[in-house]
Amino acid sequence: MVNAISILGCTGSIGRQTVAAAEHIGLRVAALTAQRQIGLLEEQTRRLKPAFVAVFDEEAAKQFKIAVADLDVRVGSGLQGLIEAATYAESDCVVTAVSGAIGLKPTLAAIDERKRIALANKETLVCAGELVMARAKEKGAEIIPVDSEHSAIFQCLMGRKPGELHKILLTGSGGPFRGKARAELEDVTPEQAVAHPNWNMGAKISVDSATMMNKGLEFVEAMHLFGVTPDDITVVIHPQSVIHSMVELVDGTVIAQLGVPDMGLPIQLALSYPERKPSPFEHLDFYKLRDLTFEAPDYEKTPCLKLAMDCARTGGTAACVMSAANEVAVHKFLRRELGYNRIYDAAAGAVAAVGVVQHPDLDTILAADQAGRIYVNEKF
Repeated sequence: MVNAISILGCTGSIGRQTVAAAEHIGLRVAALTAQRQIGLLEEQTRRLKPAFVAVFDEEAAKQFKIAVADLDVRVGSGLQGLIEAATYAESDCVVTAVSGAIGLKPTLAAIDERKRIALANKETLVCAGELVMARAKEKGAEIIPVDSEHSAIFQCLMGRKPGELHKILLTGSGGPFRGKARAELEDVTPEQAVAHPNWNMGAKISVDSATMMNKGLEFVEAMHLFGVTPDDITVVIHPQSVIHSMVELVDGTVIAQLGVPDMGLPIQLALSYPERKPSPFEHLDFYKLRDLTFEAPDYEKTPCLKLAMDCARTGGTAACVMSAANEVAVHKFLRRELGYNRIYDAAAGAVAAVGVVQHPDLDTILAADQAGRIYVNEKF
């Protein structure tokens, strides 16, 4: 049972929803971390009364320490601060809601301490899935997915024997530009790209959902998280986002997890598992549902999805390079320094330019991540 948690990335979209879920079900928040948003972090700290708070940015950490000098809270900074929060002795569970490969070392440290990992950081498995899952198995640490799709698959597989699974059916809405040809998207603005039709998310993940890179990252994650091959996963476009994903069993039975599109639901389950607790979220009303439709992805119109699936098949550091390059490219797009269609060009270019290493160790993974970032910053 989880009694206290650490939240890595508490001021982001997932982090804020995790705070709300913890308060709703009565969990103590023992440790918090943020990048540099110290205004919201101070408000959360005063309300939640964690024992330890880390601010990744060193200057922001100094300012935060002054702001909370009247509180009984210890303040850390940098990567070491994140690792301390992830391994904080009083926490049973670590919610990894930071973005980017920066979450990898804290997650591995938490696994070494046999914490439950409520995994919301995609890069952890995209970059180092083989390493992370092997470490979790060795240490006996639970990894509970927070992504709505992976949470759905996790729920559909509860109580199933490994040999019963035939195929994972990974659903995706198709994003705000579903069906549009790449040529039609040349002048897409950041405002248009972040306007997801179903989900309220942070800017980076919203852009990834628009390009469908997000679904590609989830494809790689699912492969590692559930111990399957790329051929065992089928992507299904489901615009209504009511079915969050499905599994097909060996006898042809398909089991689906349905619910309103609200990230609070998988977050709460990751914190309360194996129990289910009442939630404040809207329940699904079948009388209000109209059509539930499904279609195959059009890979010509969604090249980022195809690129990620190809990287999953290549293995090694390919997906890590792609993810890092994509992250830099998306942030350039959000700053209006790069066109929307160039996001794919940057990620694909990095994968082609940076060599792939199979079965990498942690240092090799971090080097691959850095190489992907350098490529985009230098070439784009």
